[in-house]
Amino acid sequence: MPKRIGRAAFIFIFSCIGLVFSLGASVAFGVSDIELSTVWQAVVAFDPAQTNHQVIQELRLPRAVGAALVGSFLAVSGAVMQGLTRNPLASPSVMGVTHGAAFALIVALVFFPSLSNIGMTFASFIGAGLAVLLVFTVGSFSSGGLTPVKLALAGVAIGGMLSSLSTAISLHFQVAKQMSFWYAGGLANTDWTSVQILLVAGGIGLVIAIAISKAMTVLSLGEDVSKGLGQNTILVKSLGVVVVFLLSGAAVSVAGTVGFIGLVIPHISRFLVGADYRLIIPVSAVLGGWLLVAADTGARLVNAPYETPVGAITAFIGVPFFLYLARGNRGNM
Repeated sequence: MPKRIGRAAFIFIFSCIGLVFSLGASVAFGVSDIELSTVWQAVVAFDPAQTNHQVIQELRLPRAVGAALVGSFLAVSGAVMQGLTRNPLASPSVMGVTHGAAFALIVALVFFPSLSNIGMTFASFIGAGLAVLLVFTVGSFSSGGLTPVKLALAGVAIGGMLSSLSTAISLHFQVAKQMSFWYAGGLANTDWTSVQILLVAGGIGLVIAIAISKAMTVLSLGEDVSKGLGQNTILVKSLGVVVVFLLSGAAVSVAGTVGFIGLVIPHISRFLVGADYRLIIPVSAVLGGWLLVAADTGARLVNAPYETPVGAITAFIGVPFFLYLARGNRGNM
């Protein structure tokens, strides 16, 4: 046990260092590159008279920090979903949670256009909850009960339905252009207000996730085992659902439907540190932030000066991984 904790601590510290360097690269590289020394000066000794300092503080730094937070939240929510359902295919994008949040944002934009950023974030929470409820309801009607693949298929179906409804509403009310940001996923409009929303909503979600991490480890052994050890499984699952609402809702309200981070990162973390969610959750948070910061940097550079949707970058990584996992679980269909 001490050896495993020591290894996990090393991986966590190494990942944190990598995240810091990726944040620096994200701020430094863009349409016009900025030297790392200038980035450092803009952070520790901001001079409003220098254009580069303004670009860093008002545009690039909040975008980089926002990417790190969104990636962390999606990864942790994916880890929580996989732990609660014991489903290796569970993630906010595969289970339709991000599509539900995006659907609620479109409805709010059309019928309540004067909503504040906080109001839009709250709407995304409602949409995420609606998606989870629909997925589990549809999956429960299948013969033989819920299996990992059936739950994933229900999530894909509900996600597709909500995405289609979102498209129809946006076209009918002529807001498709405004909603293209959420369809593709991206962080171009991230500012310090967005970062504050992420910190408040996501911070609460992360605290709850860490608080139930030990219980989730026991729950992953099976519900009967968990109940036999005196665990309140209903309370743990309820808190886990709240975590998914908070983290996924906040992430989608800022970055749109960025997919597959919540699928890929928990599996990588589990491979690195084992099955203990007290280790999986913090490592997933750092690795998820690292991946999305790197993906966002690549999205800005791969076709400069134009931006590639960051959702396309994460899908390029995640789709083969999803197919691999689905193939490995074909016996549970």
